[in-house]
Amino acid sequence: MARWLIAALLCLACAAAQASAPRDAYPSVARAYWVEIDGRPTWAGQPDQPLPMASLAKLMTALLLAEHGQLDGTVVVSRGAAAATGTRLGLRAGERFRASDLFTAMLVRSANDACRALADWRGGDLATFVAMMNTRAAELGMHDTTFANACGHDAPGQASSVRDLAKLARAAMAEPLIAADAKREDFAFKSLDGRAFSVRSTNALLGQFPGAIGLKTGFTPGAGRCLIALAERDGHEVLAILLHAPDRWWDTVALLELAFDEARRTPAPGAR
Repeated sequence: MARWLIAALLCLACAAAQASAPRDAYPSVARAYWVEIDGRPTWAGQPDQPLPMASLAKLMTALLLAEHGQLDGTVVVSRGAAAATGTRLGLRAGERFRASDLFTAMLVRSANDACRALADWRGGDLATFVAMMNTRAAELGMHDTTFANACGHDAPGQASSVRDLAKLARAAMAEPLIAADAKREDFAFKSLDGRAFSVRSTNALLGQFPGAIGLKTGFTPGAGRCLIALAERDGHEVLAILLHAPDRWWDTVALLELAFDEARRTPAPGAR
């Protein structure tokens, strides 16, 4: 093939890649952010920067549990789970729960004690479960991600990028159990010994932003306020991810509205 033709083809490939690359249109919304419209990366800032992701890590915990597919078992709360800090249910060491109930509580309320109890139960111990998380991240092509714990606590080596979190979000929402729990506004359940619990979602968009169907909130001092938001409207879907966002709720609402406006203006692939 002639050199001029090879060069021309390379130029066309570069131009196509640049045209499809997400644009940093809103750099002030977060330290890193990512917006997809109908699966197409549209806007992003610092997409490959590894940053603490707080409880967004629980999506990987949920993914492993959903893929394992045996949430009808009984979880006995470990001492480590009972001692979990941050957002929690107040589980007691030795209490028994249906795994499916703790799974839902982990996603709805972002409960660290429920998360740790499930990780101990599924992995046998926390270190084994974290190794499973890192293996699954590598399988998903999450090259900027490492996990040091199951629930999102600040720790050396606990980091992900918004591009990687988009991959995780897509994999998680492909699991019906996660998709169903991600849009729950509240959840009531009991331990197998009869202690009652009632929790409300940490996701303020549910029931307030038209079309919101998930997905996960997070906060730690190191990560700041984080959010993965997913919404559907008028046949379009928007995914927005913010890490270390000073005003995550209003800025996410603005991004979602702008994205839906963009979706209405942009013809679907193949349309004429």
